[in-house]
Amino acid sequence: MLSNARLPRSPSGWTMAVFGVLAAALGLVGLVSPDTTIRLMGLAPRADRPAGDHTVLFLTASSMAALNMGVYYVLAALADWKSFFRWTVPFRFLTFSVFTLAVLTDRAPAGFLGVGLWEAAGALATGVALRVESRRASRKEAVA
Repeated sequence: MLSNARLPRSPSGWTMAVFGVLAAALGLVGLVSPDTTIRLMGLAPRADRPAGDHTVLFLTASSMAALNMGVYYVLAALADWKSFFRWTVPFRFLTFSVFTLAVLTDRAPAGFLGVGLWEAAGALATGVALRVESRRASRKEAVA
């Protein structure tokens, strides 16, 4: 069964697959155990929140989005869809910028910085892998 398993075919595909699996897993954690995600992000526990607080509602929406996004990334990695990989890099850096700015302007707790750093690290890894792959392909074409 494992011999028939489809795996990413390139280093950039692997970066996307790893990011996708992590995003899907964290999204699932947020859906199944919102208190775990709340603690990881350094937010006040649900028991300490006033009536009418909608933090868990927004956490549910973002967790569902993370689960979906994770699946999209894994499927793109399995298809080795390099155009998609390239499109994600600047937007993941944008996400890093917005999330970091949210922490710096006190719109989010310091724990939220980890989300931005995770996005930046993933974007950097994918961008570097794409560049290395592009250079290798250029060298092969020059030799041929």
